[in-house]
Amino acid sequence: MPITKEDKKKIIKKFGGNKKDTGSTEVQVAILSHRISELTEHVKIHKKDKHTRRGLVQLVSQRKKLLKYLFRNDSNSYVKLINELSIRG
Repeated sequence: MPITKEDKKKIIKKFGGNKKDTGSTEVQVAILSHRISELTEHVKIHKKDKHTRRGLVQLVSQRKKLLKYLFRNDSNSYVKLINELSIRG
């Protein structure tokens, strides 16, 4: 299920510098996290949906790469972002 325009606008407004700041790493990670949470719920219900599970693994890998990049370049915003999204246990 794709992310709605309203949800995407809310995420961009919260994590971006302005409403057109869609390319920053923080916004990309937040959008990926939203999609990951939706797909996780779908996979919990539909246990045999292997195609969605593969897509979920790819999204998690992409988010992991972006977080690694953010940690190397700006560790303060990395810590702030993972606390806001509560992704690291």
